[in-house]
Amino acid sequence: MPLTLQLPAGTHWWCSCSKSCHQPLCDGSHTGTGKGPVKFVLTEAKTVLCDCKRTATPPYCDGSHGRAAVKPI
Repeated sequence: MPLTLQLPAGTHWWCSCSKSCHQPLCDGSHTGTGKGPVKFVLTEAKTVLCDCKRTATPPYCDGSHGRAAVKPI
């Protein structure tokens, strides 16, 4: 499910590695993972961000969490 977190307008950093203790925001835990945070700027307060890390539109939820992964047999 998307994470409902009220963020104020301004510059923020979304965690793309899933290691941050302050999800969905970066706390620097990505060091050594090969993944870095995604910078985003809000012009107004926003409340819906991706928490599953599968979105094609980081840091915003695009519904990817609801799509079942197809595994080969």
